[in-house]
Amino acid sequence: MSRTNSATRARLIRAALELFSAQGVTETTTRQIAELAQVNEVTLFRQFGSKQGLLLAVIEDSGVFTHLGESLRARVSQTADVEQALKNYGRDRIQVLEAMPELLRSVVGESGKYTVENRQALGRGVTQANRDVAEYLATVIERDGLELRLPAEKLASLLNSMLFGYLVIELTSEFHELWANREDFLQSLVELFLHGAISPIPDTSSSAVMTNPQLMVEAAATAKVADLPSALVHSIFQQAKRRGLQDYALAYVLFGAGLLPQEVVALERQHQISDAHKHLLQILQGAVRQVPVNQWIMGKRYGSYTRNPLSQWLKSRKDRQSALFINDRTQQMSEAELSATWQELTSGLLTPEGEPLLIEQARQTWCVEMLIRGMSVEDLSILSGWDTRQLQPYAQRAREKVALARALRLDQRG
Repeated sequence: MSRTNSATRARLIRAALELFSAQGVTETTTRQIAELAQVNEVTLFRQFGSKQGLLLAVIEDSGVFTHLGESLRARVSQTADVEQALKNYGRDRIQVLEAMPELLRSVVGESGKYTVENRQALGRGVTQANRDVAEYLATVIERDGLELRLPAEKLASLLNSMLFGYLVIELTSEFHELWANREDFLQSLVELFLHGAISPIPDTSSSAVMTNPQLMVEAAATAKVADLPSALVHSIFQQAKRRGLQDYALAYVLFGAGLLPQEVVALERQHQISDAHKHLLQILQGAVRQVPVNQWIMGKRYGSYTRNPLSQWLKSRKDRQSALFINDRTQQMSEAELSATWQELTSGLLTPEGEPLLIEQARQTWCVEMLIRGMSVEDLSILSGWDTRQLQPYAQRAREKVALARALRLDQRG
């Protein structure tokens, strides 16, 4: 962007902020903004496309969304623990929103009058902010050896909603007497998250379990691993293939890479690395890592590294959406939509115990299969993002299946 264009853009944003704050977003016209900025109205549309685009630019320029991800990543090493990380982020967001009270009142008060495009523009900014915060929280929580009870994106969305709600109450009402001051609110918020959303990993936080192998074995034995038999997995693939290329690719990623649902929906096209010798997925949600997508799944080969259900799905795409998996509206698939798709893929299928199939069983099946094929628990910890202690039940399950297979072979030999 040239220096002239940059200066014009800045004038338009300042003019829009002044008018939005003074008379509201709905009542402000693009002509008024252009006149105050002393530019042609055509220039406004060339720079921002519409008033909705300009509104989002105003909010981004205020620092609500701009470079949030970069600033949070830089701050990870500056936090001593999760409590400090939550408080620091809460203070920063409140300060940013407090700097534009009139605009905030206008956005909230007139939201019912906004066009669909306006709401979509704001929604995209909020979604990106939630993703940036989710990555920040997941990194700090993993560093501190804690476990999330909610997916990181849901936790981030809940946190941002509470912070925004607090500011709305503060800026639109008086004498609510809910909190003594801002610090009282932040402390209450942090307490809720620490004791309601985050907890130590079960049975592994005490020094006794960490140092006593027998206790570790007993703790592992209490965990339930419900991996799926090969015939059932191949039936899921058959149903997925009949439903279409995307469903086939989803099954391939779930069973071939062992990803969590929140990791699957966060994937983008640029996150895959493929050539004749490998097919990798770059995971940036939660535990940052690379994971290979297996050609062989439960004894059957599903294509090659360069030609497989995922590559065929991407080759068929005509849209420009960056997300790897999309919904009917060509938008990024949500976890709820992924869950609904899984239910359709497994419709009519039951586990050997007669239970419905759960989406987390795809990851459990992958973990057990990788261990059976010779991968060490330590290496699987790197690929899965799970602590080696969390993988002990899977190692036990893999040993059970290998022992059973050997016993059957011995019996068949006579």
